[in-house]
Amino acid sequence: MRTPVVMTLGMVLVPCGLLLNLTGTLAPGWRLVKGFLNEPVDVVLYQGLWDMCREQSSRERECGQTDKWGYFAATPVVVARGLMVTSLAVTALGLLLASLGVRCWQDEPRFLLAGVSGVVLFLAGLLSLIPVSWYNHFLADRAVLPAPASPVTVEVSYSLVLGYLGSCLLLLGGFSLALSFAPWCEECCYRSHKKTAGSPRRPSISTVYVEPALTPAIKYYSDGQHRPRPAEFGATDKPKVGFPMPRPPPKAYNNPGDVLDGETVTDSQGASSRSTRPCHSSLPCDSDL
Repeated sequence: MRTPVVMTLGMVLVPCGLLLNLTGTLAPGWRLVKGFLNEPVDVVLYQGLWDMCREQSSRERECGQTDKWGYFAATPVVVARGLMVTSLAVTALGLLLASLGVRCWQDEPRFLLAGVSGVVLFLAGLLSLIPVSWYNHFLADRAVLPAPASPVTVEVSYSLVLGYLGSCLLLLGGFSLALSFAPWCEECCYRSHKKTAGSPRRPSISTVYVEPALTPAIKYYSDGQHRPRPAEFGATDKPKVGFPMPRPPPKAYNNPGDVLDGETVTDSQGASSRSTRPCHSSLPCDSDL
């Protein structure tokens, strides 16, 4: 099975976000301070979460500068340290879960584990976005983030930009991996529906029972004879339903040769008598009818 696109996209964005956040956390470039009095014009000071660096165009960068204004004790800096480190740890955990869930080396990924890793990575993106946004909000507030008074100016530096980019990539990658919950939910619904369909259905008020077709009670008749009951409808010794068709009365003949046993013979005076002629094998007898 090919790796789904959402998983591939998440596995590409998350490492990039982790690298950007790691660089932004360690690099001393959250705020740029310049315009110092009694200093050359090209002197700038880079302030980060852990260090300060002084840079001049004619000299190399000098880090480990003394904090003269209490910058590292500011609340946004302290909170940013804790949240950024926590975000990096959560990102590493989420990336490990994503690797085990996506399983590019296997035929079938683990959708549930990949979805959980997406949630974890999305949380990591929020943990890094909060301190970056908070620091940027108080960037020029010298009461919250101490800095020398005017004419010294403060500006956004590159580490803050890297923090924004890394947080956004983590959010996008985590959201993309969290979409892996969709196939897992679909599979769970299919199993539940299949299990429900396989179990016997409980009778309810809406259940309609269809009775089998009833055996016809009235038989058909042909030529005055009653048809025998079919074998599939039951035994023949049961009482017959209905009533026989009426038989025609015996016929009267003038010629005694045409008279059968039981029929009436009419002579020339109009008198009639019943024939007692014996039954021949070639002619149907009355007793057979």
